[in-house]
Amino acid sequence: MNPEHLELLLTRAMPFGKYKGRVIADLPGSYLAWFARNGFPPGQLGQLLALMHELDHNNLSGLLDPLRRRSY
Repeated sequence: MNPEHLELLLTRAMPFGKYKGRVIADLPGSYLAWFARNGFPPGQLGQLLALMHELDHNNLSGLLDPLRRRSY
């Protein structure tokens, strides 16, 4: 896991769809699971969505809490 990717989860906004403009770390698990079933987009966005899905699915989203506190 690349630590820089964890920070990107908190700063990169979803560029399209129902949750356009929402930070990837704040996307609902059901939306991430939809991508997991139907395919993640190519490139870095897909990698970030897949990483967030793994964190959410394995109940590890709390790993982002220290980064959230630091970024605000």
